[in-house]
Parts: sequence; C-alpha cells; structure tokens
Amino acid sequence: MSANDIIHQSTRLRIMAVLNTLERREALEFTQLKAMIEATDGNLGAHLDTLARAGYVDIEKLFVGRRPQTRVRATTAGRRAFRGHIAFLRKIIDQAEATRRGK
Repeated sequence: MSANDIIHQSTRLRIMAVLNTLERREALEFTQLKAMIEATDGNLGAHLDTLARAGYVDIEKLFVGRRPQTRVRATTAGRRAFRGHIAFLRKIIDQAEATRRGK
C-alpha cells in the first residue's frame, strides 16, 4: 500500500475529502467548493483539471438561467482512490502509535 501521488497534494486531498462527504451522485458547485477549501479560482481549477485527467472527478459545466455554473462530483474511481489513500495514512498513524506504545 502506498500514497496516491495525485490525491496526496494538500489541495487535492481537501477537494477529495469534501467531495467524499457527498452522496454518490451528488455534485458541489464550484464556488461552494472553493469557499470550503479556501482556494482561488485559478488554483481550484488547476487542481480539478488534474483530478479530472486522473478520472477522479467529473466536471459539469452548465447554465442556470443565463449564468454559467460548474458542478464537481467524485467518480467511483476517485472515491476508491481516496479510500485507498486514507487507508495508507491510517496505516502510518497506526504504526506510529504502536511504536510509541512499545517504548
């Protein structure tokens, strides 16, 4: 088991953590996601592009009335990758705690 290099980056980890709190088919609007992870438009956009190229998120661009809206959701592959990365992090924590208790 190893770290997922795509998800490991802190902004992408926060994006995937937020998206994984949603129901499977639920999406989050770009501006809401931006506020939740405290990112700029450009920074969030660049990280979403990386996650989309990896197949971890779906990005839907549509118009609501006359206003553009971008919605983002985690894909099945993205959820699986996130769970794997979290398992990797938990293993590190568990090993550190076991070592500390063993002293």
